[in-house]
Amino acid sequence: ELMAGLQSRLQALWEERELVLSEARECAKWGKELEAMVRDLCKPNEFERYMMFIGDLEKVVSLLLCLSSRLARVQNAMNRMDGNTDAEEKQSLNERHKLLSQQREDAKDLKENLDRRKRVVSGILAKYLTEQQLQDYQHFIQVKISLLIEQKDLEEQIKFFKEQLENLEQSIP
Repeated sequence: ELMAGLQSRLQALWEERELVLSEARECAKWGKELEAMVRDLCKPNEFERYMMFIGDLEKVVSLLLCLSSRLARVQNAMNRMDGNTDAEEKQSLNERHKLLSQQREDAKDLKENLDRRKRVVSGILAKYLTEQQLQDYQHFIQVKISLLIEQKDLEEQIKFFKEQLENLEQSIP
């Protein structure tokens, strides 16, 4: 029963992931339309700034999400430590925690820099776009970030349920 429940939950997550991937493809089309409009309206150097910001947006958000999930896994492993955990494993987890925490802080600095660049790009676009077009651009950015977060969350849940299913299968004689 437990295995059937896990498999059912996994199937539901895969279906949800397909929906999110479909939304991401739609968002990418929207992004291409926006890109063409910005290319037509802005100076080449302004367009380049826009493109760099859009490219870095996905990279920085993905980096933050990845580091946060890795840090959470290490913290969970640290929480499971007990008196039987050997010193070498404890030290390894502590070092990984420290490293990931520092990397996440560095990524937060990148995100702050990206937020400043977002304001600069919005200022540039405000010179060329109508109020509605500017709102559409801002909505596009929000949707893009939301979809990245949702995708990462689903991937983490799928990974978790796969591990649970594998552990359960291995525990059955």
